[in-house]
Amino acid sequence: MFVAPGTTPDIPYKLTRDVAERLARNWWKRLLNGLLLIVAGVLIFSIDWTIRSLATFIGALFIAEGVARALTSGIDARVARANVLSGLLSIAAGIAIIVWPSPGLLAVAIFLGAWLIVWGTISISGAFAARRLLPDWWLLLILGLLEVPLGVLALADPGATLAAVVTVGGIWAVAIGVMRVVTSFEIKRLPHEVDQAFTAPNHNGAEQKVAARTKPVAGPSAS
Repeated sequence: MFVAPGTTPDIPYKLTRDVAERLARNWWKRLLNGLLLIVAGVLIFSIDWTIRSLATFIGALFIAEGVARALTSGIDARVARANVLSGLLSIAAGIAIIVWPSPGLLAVAIFLGAWLIVWGTISISGAFAARRLLPDWWLLLILGLLEVPLGVLALADPGATLAAVVTVGGIWAVAIGVMRVVTSFEIKRLPHEVDQAFTAPNHNGAEQKVAARTKPVAGPSAS
């Protein structure tokens, strides 16, 4: 997450060149995270799982998600700290699933469903918090809108069959992975978007660059 839900960043409604570069440095982490999820989704659908092996695999995904989130820098130090905390919680959940003695479908479904609903809700709230800062904030919104219904589906029938849990986990991994690959390239382009916003024609028709590192630009105009 790049903007904390329900908070106002230290640079309200503005995106500077420095902040854009800070966010853009996350792009390759998000790309790798998305590719990992896509591969994981394909594996979930391709392998004939036992409950124990599926629980271990999903736990490993939780841990990978937690590491990726903890390493993601945000719009300011406060958001970075929130990312570390949420990442550690995800890692703890992953470890709990793996070490749980003989976890049943009920435990796996509850962990997966609750995790998807919580992080989907955070993604939706964060998207609205970032709508005046990030030009493509709606991509974060789509991520959340995909996660929440999948979480509800997993919790709707915790005693569901193994095939149902595999379906929810596989759809989530592939769909969210694709969206994160897309958003990674959008995040990478942020400094360029800010540069374009600071480029204005002068009276002679030539382009005149304004010092982007010192003057902020409103988020919507940077799209």
